[in-house]
Amino acid sequence: MASTAAEKIFGRHCGRTDAKAGEIVFARPDRMLLNDITGPLSFELLKAMGVERIRCPEKIVLVGDHFAPAKDIASAEGLRSLEDFAAAQGVEHAYDVGNGGIEHTLMPELGLVRPGDLIIGGDSHTSTCGAFSAIGIGMGSADIAAAMALGELWFRVPETMVVEFTGTRRSYVTGKDFILAVLGDIGANGGNYRCMEFSGSALGSLSMDERMAVCNMTAEAGAKTCLMPADETTAAWAAEKKLGPIETIGSDPGANIAEHLRYSLADIEPLCAKPFMPDNVVPVSQVGTVKVDQVYIGNCSNGTMTDLRQAAEMFKGQRVARNVRCIVVPATQKIHRQAMREGIIDILIEAGVVISPSTCGACSGLHMGVLAGDQVAVTTTNRNYRGRMGAPSSKVYLANAWVAAASAIAGEIVHPAGVRQTEAA
Repeated sequence: MASTAAEKIFGRHCGRTDAKAGEIVFARPDRMLLNDITGPLSFELLKAMGVERIRCPEKIVLVGDHFAPAKDIASAEGLRSLEDFAAAQGVEHAYDVGNGGIEHTLMPELGLVRPGDLIIGGDSHTSTCGAFSAIGIGMGSADIAAAMALGELWFRVPETMVVEFTGTRRSYVTGKDFILAVLGDIGANGGNYRCMEFSGSALGSLSMDERMAVCNMTAEAGAKTCLMPADETTAAWAAEKKLGPIETIGSDPGANIAEHLRYSLADIEPLCAKPFMPDNVVPVSQVGTVKVDQVYIGNCSNGTMTDLRQAAEMFKGQRVARNVRCIVVPATQKIHRQAMREGIIDILIEAGVVISPSTCGACSGLHMGVLAGDQVAVTTTNRNYRGRMGAPSSKVYLANAWVAAASAIAGEIVHPAGVRQTEAA
């Protein structure tokens, strides 16, 4: 019987040859991810359940990233609770300042994600794992606590919607624009409880970094999870991580697909999500005159080498505009070091950019770049709800790294081509 990729992966993890959309199944995750906000809650719930020893410490990944480095006593206590839990339970995969980074970028960097895996995390953007042809599902701390106690958890197998991209992309269009185009079309509820499975000839042009950007923001469509098919790019990444041979898991012809969306890249230009929703999407060329106070390049899928290289390309020989602050956040320690080796950090600092340690920081309004009242920011992050990055009256515009860097130089939201043309002149 024909099955979707999501049905196949769930079937394998519950010991069945088939698992159909809509069914409730008990499945054993390959990884369980917690951070310094969701982790302490899970630990307290384990105590309340009377669980002294978790079932599978080798599957647990603990990452201190939201408040790291700690900004106050409360956040320091949260980070310490990860250390204490790791020591008490024998969790090997525990990461903090100096050896870590932002969880969704760090896990694949460490080779802790494999195609075909089922991964659960106490963070909605666990969907980023879809870039590596794995099922990643964000859920609450109570769910993660139960999974750590039992080694398995119940799931409702999601139905699948296929999102197909074809054609050749235009200048300055990135994976960020692919997913913004979809969000602008289907809205914040368009993928509710579905697996968004990406397909089409244009996917081959996406690097692993850009695939992360696409899959990360499926959470903003309400999707339960998402999946990119494994291909030569995936195989090259897996070989680099020494993961061994990988299997391509895709939906069978004739599988039950709830919806099929088709996009031509010829119709997509650099996009921007205006306040106060990620689906409030317009072309950058149609934003109008919007002065900016802050530009923020980084987050769990847009602080990659790809993003830093794009920013450096814009900033080389340029300066951040007067009265604009620009913060760049390499997503992991390894990315930061690579950017140093390539000379990117020097280019950015010379342009007037400040480099942040690897942290979620201002993306969720926690620290390291929080906005004051009425301030306007252009960011490569994934959410722009009211008050998301600071004061309720602040405004956040979401865009790709080229757009963000160009806007920092211009002092207002602009198309990158305008800045490059000015440089050429």
